[in-house]
Amino acid sequence: QVQLVESGGGLVQSGGSLRLSCAASGLTFNRASVGWFRQTPGKEREFVAVVGWLGGVTFYADSVKGRFNISRDNAKNTVTLQMNNLKPEDTGIYFCAARTEYAPAAFKETDYDYWGQGTQVTTSS
Repeated sequence: QVQLVESGGGLVQSGGSLRLSCAASGLTFNRASVGWFRQTPGKEREFVAVVGWLGGVTFYADSVKGRFNISRDNAKNTVTLQMNNLKPEDTGIYFCAARTEYAPAAFKETDYDYWGQGTQVTTSS
């Protein structure tokens, strides 16, 4: 059974930083692209970032480029999302998701096979 477990969310002031982690089990981790999405009440889940199988390929939403960094450690089956210079509009529930098809350029919810339960990030102004 595949499990994705997010951690690291919390409350931070505008301009602050948080580091989210996604721990995976039950899948061949180095054959899965892993992405982060976020969701706020009343809105659809939106793409944030994705990292390919070996960590060398990454994509980011325009809204987070230059502030967020996604990386992975295949030895530990984890993906990290380092979030810097956080803004109130970054507030939401952050979900990690895994995709076993190779192509890491995957920006839609339906591109992903497995999902975690999410972690709340709140940025106060």
